[in-house]
Amino acid sequence: MLSLVRRSGVPEPAALLGAAGLLPFLAGAIWSFAPGESGAWARGALAAYAAVILSFMGGVHWGLAMTASRPSFVRYGASVVPALLGWLALLLDERSGFVVLAASFASLLAYDLGAVRSGEAPAWYPTLRWPLTVAVCTCLVLALLAG
Repeated sequence: MLSLVRRSGVPEPAALLGAAGLLPFLAGAIWSFAPGESGAWARGALAAYAAVILSFMGGVHWGLAMTASRPSFVRYGASVVPALLGWLALLLDERSGFVVLAASFASLLAYDLGAVRSGEAPAWYPTLRWPLTVAVCTCLVLALLAG
């Protein structure tokens, strides 16, 4: 992993903390297959963690918008949408909530890639985001299937 970090320009703390952030997703997805209340609890915990992380990922864009030379309602507005979608996912039934969460992470990746192309996010960001997003979405789909 560290050689990937060195070659790609991804800051080491971002790579290591991003990878560590996957642990609750992985544990939640695996535990989701436990029978009865235990599996149901794990799916609820996973959905809550996913909503929090989705909100955090939107906050990245708030920070990028704050450093931009010109304020933009689009950039600031787009930064709060992930938090709203995460909250909505928690209000929906379990299955719909997991669909909203997975779709939101995938959509945010697309938005992130656009931000990199327009020079609004660092060039190394896709190298970090792609594998993390694939892992997150896989865990969310597994939990959906477990329910």
